[in-house]
Amino acid sequence: MRSETCLPSPVQPYVRTDNTPLGIGMMLGSVLLFSLMNVLVKLLTETFPVVEVAFFRSLFALIPVGAMIAAQGGWVANLRTARPFAHLWRGMIGIASMSAMFWSFHLLPLGDAVALTFAAPLFLTALSVPLLGERVGIHRWSAVLVGFLGVLIMVRPSGDVLQFGSLVALAAAAGQAAAMITVRQLSRTEPANTIVFYFTTATTVMLGLALPFAWSTPTAHEWLLLLATGLLGGGGQLLVTRAYSLAPAAVVAPLNYLSLLWAVLFGWLLWGDVPASNMAAGAVVVAASGLYILHRETRRRAVPSKPVPAGSDD
Repeated sequence: MRSETCLPSPVQPYVRTDNTPLGIGMMLGSVLLFSLMNVLVKLLTETFPVVEVAFFRSLFALIPVGAMIAAQGGWVANLRTARPFAHLWRGMIGIASMSAMFWSFHLLPLGDAVALTFAAPLFLTALSVPLLGERVGIHRWSAVLVGFLGVLIMVRPSGDVLQFGSLVALAAAAGQAAAMITVRQLSRTEPANTIVFYFTTATTVMLGLALPFAWSTPTAHEWLLLLATGLLGGGGQLLVTRAYSLAPAAVVAPLNYLSLLWAVLFGWLLWGDVPASNMAAGAVVVAASGLYILHRETRRRAVPSKPVPAGSDD
């Protein structure tokens, strides 16, 4: 008589299990790691060219990214792609956005620069119409307009002369939005690990080509700071990716706004920066607008099977 243990077991389909508390913890960890990375970037850009800091941030981030790939499917599975030029385009956008963000950290108080980059969801909503063909209704357009009013409150174009650093920070926010668009497009056919690996590799290679024209030799202590910058950035990327896989975006995404509190705290402790009243008020308006856009987006995606009626106010 054949043993039942010889019978093949039915293949059980994979079902993702949410773990919201762990996802929240992962997101909080990623916010802290990115905030510490921002502090190191601001310190390093006081001595080194932005290109050099961005290069080592990407290069050393390959350490945790490579470890993640080795642990999740291996190199062959994660390196396979049918869209190499799309990954290259993603890397070019990422370089522009990262460089602008790092430059804004050098030009502005850390809290001000981080607050202005919160305009990224506003740009994302506006760009999703022509680039992704998404439909944006009156509610989200209203949130975008209110958010940009918050940006105007922060930069005060009718009062003091608009700071160049503010324009750089807003350019970084627009670049982040464009990067999110490319990630959405890539994610239709590419796994997350593939997107992260090719982005990190492409930015490292392209920034490395510019390195001979912008180089300052680090000391032993500065090498450690550059290494820490890459490890923090790569570790933060791993944690945020894991957070979104464990918990709904509506739960973990708002926690990203805690990075402003970290930026203000570190800016005060290390550089004595205290945000002006207009910067604080504008940041609240921009954050509220971003949260409302997230709420509408989450609500819209929660019922994909229901057709959107004409004239919907999504």
